[in-house]
Amino acid sequence: MTAPSSKQSTSSQPSPATEMVAADLTTVFNTLITGLHILHYNGVLDAYGHISVRNPNDGSNFFMSRNLAPALVANSSDLVEYRVEDAAPIDPNAPGGFLERYIHSELYKRFPSINSVVHSHSPQVVPYTFSGVPLRSCIHMAGFLGDEVPNFDITAHYEPGDNQDILIRSQRLGAALAAEFSSDRSLPNATQTEADHAVVLMQNHGFTTVASSIKLAVMQAVYTQVNAGIQTTALTIQNSNPNRNQQDLSFLSSQQAVKTWTTMSGTSDRPWGLWSHEVRSSNLYQNLLDPDQTQPAAPLL
Repeated sequence: MTAPSSKQSTSSQPSPATEMVAADLTTVFNTLITGLHILHYNGVLDAYGHISVRNPNDGSNFFMSRNLAPALVANSSDLVEYRVEDAAPIDPNAPGGFLERYIHSELYKRFPSINSVVHSHSPQVVPYTFSGVPLRSCIHMAGFLGDEVPNFDITAHYEPGDNQDILIRSQRLGAALAAEFSSDRSLPNATQTEADHAVVLMQNHGFTTVASSIKLAVMQAVYTQVNAGIQTTALTIQNSNPNRNQQDLSFLSSQQAVKTWTTMSGTSDRPWGLWSHEVRSSNLYQNLLDPDQTQPAAPLL
C-alpha cells in the first residue's frame, strides 16, 4: 500500500475527520480490520461486502481493503487508499479493489461528516428490498432505522450501455445511491452525520449504512440485520395466527427511534468489546495490527 497521504483536505466543508491532527493510522487500520472480522463473524458479510473509513489525516481520501474476502484481511498491506473525488487509488500500482467502491466515494463526497460506510448483502435484510414490505425500527438497538428505510432501485438510473448487473460500478450510480440518504421530509436525525437516513436498502441487492465512526457503522450494520430478523419473525407469527385481529405491528415512533439510538450509540464500546473478543478468540481471523490478539490464527491460504 502506498504511504498515506499527508496533505490536508481542500474540501470547503471540513469534516470531523479532517479536523483531527496526525491520527495514528495503525490504530485506524487495526479498527478497520477488526470491523471486517466482526461483520463476517456476525454474518453481515460473507465472501462479499465491505467497510471503509475516511482517512482521518486527509478527508479527501479513504481506505478499504483490496479485493479480498473480509475474513481474510489481516494487515495494512491488504488495505488501499482511494480518492473520494473519483474512487481512484492513490497508488496506481495498488492491488485490485472492489468494483463497488463508488458506493463509498460518493457517500464521502456528498456528506463530509460521514467517516465510515458498510455495504452488505445480509440474507435477513435482502427480502425487504424486493418484497414490498418496508423495513422499520422494531427494537431500541435499531432506532437509527427511523420511520421507514428507503429502498434504492438502481434500474431507475440506468442509461443506454450500462452493465445492468445491479452493482454500483460508476460515479453516476454511486451518486444516485448517495442521494437516497437525503430526504425531502424534515426528519429527526440520529445518524450523527448530515445524512437524513443511516441505512438505505438496495433493491434485489442488500443495504448500505453510514456513520461518523467505524464502531458505529459496524454496530448499525449488525443491528440492521438483527432488526430485520426480528421483524420477519413478528410478521410470521402475526400471519400464522388464525385468530388474530388485523392489527398492525407496533413499530418505534419517530421520537422513540431518535431517543433510543441516541442512548444506544453512546454504549457502542460494550458490543464492540464483546465482538472484538470473539474474533480475537477465533482461529479464523488474523489481525497482525492487533496487539491484543491472543489466539493463533490459522495460516492464510
